Amino acid sequence: MPRFSVIVTAYNVQAYLTDCLRSVLTQTYDDLELIVVDDCSPDGCGAVADEFAAHEQRVTAVHLRENSGLGPARNAGLARATGDYVVFLDGDGTFVPGALQSLADRLKETGGPDVLVYDFDRTYWSGETVRNTFAAPLAEDGPASFQLSDRPNLLTYLITASNKAYRREFVERQGLTFPSGHHTDTAWTYPVLMTAESITTLDRVCTHHQQRRPGLSPTDRGHMDLFDQYDRVFAFVDERPALDRWRPVLHRRMLDHLAALVATDGPVSRGSRAEFFRRARAHHRRYRAPGAAGRSRSRRGHRLLRLGAHRTHHVLRTSRLLRERSGRVAATLLRAVRSGVLRLHYAVQRRLPVRADHAVFAAFGHRGYTSDPAAIERKVRELAPRLRTAWISHAAHQHSVPIGTRRLRPGTFAYWTAIARAKYLVSNADFDRRLVKRRRQILLQTHYGTPLRSPDIELPDRPEAAGDTDAGRLLADADRWDYSLSANRHSTLVQEKAYPSAGTTLEYGHPRNDIFQRATAGDVARLRRSLGIPEGFTAVLYAPANRDYRHSPHQPLDLERVVQSLGPRFVLLSRARHAYGTQVPYPPHPRVLDVSGHPSTETLCLASDALITDFSSLMFDYANLDRPIVVHCDDQEAAEAAQGTYFDLRSCPPGPVTHTQEELIDTFALGHWRGSRSARLRTAFRARFCPYDDGRAAERVVRHVFLGEQGGVPLPLPQEERSPAPPAP
Repeated sequence: MPRFSVIVTAYNVQAYLTDCLRSVLTQTYDDLELIVVDDCSPDGCGAVADEFAAHEQRVTAVHLRENSGLGPARNAGLARATGDYVVFLDGDGTFVPGALQSLADRLKETGGPDVLVYDFDRTYWSGETVRNTFAAPLAEDGPASFQLSDRPNLLTYLITASNKAYRREFVERQGLTFPSGHHTDTAWTYPVLMTAESITTLDRVCTHHQQRRPGLSPTDRGHMDLFDQYDRVFAFVDERPALDRWRPVLHRRMLDHLAALVATDGPVSRGSRAEFFRRARAHHRRYRAPGAAGRSRSRRGHRLLRLGAHRTHHVLRTSRLLRERSGRVAATLLRAVRSGVLRLHYAVQRRLPVRADHAVFAAFGHRGYTSDPAAIERKVRELAPRLRTAWISHAAHQHSVPIGTRRLRPGTFAYWTAIARAKYLVSNADFDRRLVKRRRQILLQTHYGTPLRSPDIELPDRPEAAGDTDAGRLLADADRWDYSLSANRHSTLVQEKAYPSAGTTLEYGHPRNDIFQRATAGDVARLRRSLGIPEGFTAVLYAPANRDYRHSPHQPLDLERVVQSLGPRFVLLSRARHAYGTQVPYPPHPRVLDVSGHPSTETLCLASDALITDFSSLMFDYANLDRPIVVHCDDQEAAEAAQGTYFDLRSCPPGPVTHTQEELIDTFALGHWRGSRSARLRTAFRARFCPYDDGRAAERVVRHVFLGEQGGVPLPLPQEERSPAPPAP
């Protein structure tokens, strides 16, 4: 008897079915049977199911003689299930790596409940993946298992059958089956939750739900079936008097459900709304119960449904759309007027004298006080206190700007005044394209990091990664640079070729890395405590690079499996790149800490004991700490072909190189990640790419650019005389 029976129904999903079945069969937890139900699909779904069944004994292919719909197809799978727990998966959905292992662990922790509810995300045809936004009922605090009466807000969660694991004995004992029709999940989920004696939750994304393109979804007539499904739900309650207390809740949820459908444009067309409202009114009158009043935010929608007032609904909806359209027009006009006034203001400010004692700083995306510009700004306040500094950032990040530094928001009058009149402008990204550089202004470009992959300006012949890159604009920006900061000879050669300009290259090192030479053991311990790293644990920072040629996040590792394989005294710090946002798609193991939103990369480096990365320039910074680095590239050829690299990382790596998850785990298990060969590779890498990162890079920049002391710039310390911050004991 397997632990899980995974039932996949397939109808007109031949393009997705192979990926769906592979996502099941490649799970690290393999105590399962896979039942594929071909609902007499007219495409190749049946052939795909047979092919998998022929090569994998865990797969059973079931072919229905006629198309019967989702509900009966699932019932056909249930009739053949032998597992302890049953899990449903749509033929165009997929399991997240490690999903079944997470389900098995949670079921074991909670004593084998009747139902386990977990989370999902939506995957769109464009490749974008968005996690469900209504996951609050899945919080794992409180009792490990409970009944619906202990957490009735589960009924507000999405009514779907494919985000739950069901104990098969419970399903059979209650005689639960799927009805026919379009909204079969409604008549299945409510009875399941109401009759389950024990329920538990898992606050983790376990499945991807495929979202079809607009126009490919079922027609509005399919939503009329919703009334029949609620008839079945209330009939189920009629047969079980003990469930009668749920009538008010079900009535309210029914009205919520119906109101949500008519509130959007697609599901119920204008031609069928009159019928929809008539049926909604009849259902309200038939099933209303004391205590079923709607919440304040939905009360008007409930009232319209109860009255069957489709014309009033249409008038109110039209009025709302007109107000929104008028608001958008007014906002557009206001933006145009404000833009014109700002342009005039900037033109006036450019005719006023340049302020020799003002300096303006910014970092990539105006996200906050960070990177090389921040390190230079700190050193300016120390060595040149006569200068008045300002930092440009969005409002959400202005709290990161230190006291004593003026805060500027991009696009404001103060912003345009500052960049029009400040003598010094410093950034690690493109300057505002509307900036008109004045003769006495000095622009310092610090760049983002040591280049391993081709910079944006060299991507026009690589359309997969180029996106909307404007090479002409990048060159025009480079023409305004007075100084270009470089960390090493490699960076100098790449930058001068990629961005030919009349500016002076300052090969001084990365100021942001000064902290690696200045931090103490006490600083490291404090930073580790702030991140929640337990004392005595080995912290490994996992920081992969963006995959610019992909629309969705690249997930090469099952972080839960990796951290379990490394051992009980390891912690993984997972840092997702900014291009995909700060939200981690799958909140994993308790020893996997999501640090994607942490504002300081330097803090994460200091707090960790080792780094796992791929094509990220972070490896060049991390090498200054002289701590182990493992390069994990599972798609090296694809990444190199899409964006290109300046040298073969395999010829000069900072540590061991792995290509599969198993190789990575073995590298740690066998100790190669911190062995003698790893140390030799790291030493050679540091000598090549970190010659100036001695803790005084910011001082060199400030003395040259801001103080004009070219002759007083300190020489870099030899590698053997440097003392990087010690790792945690």
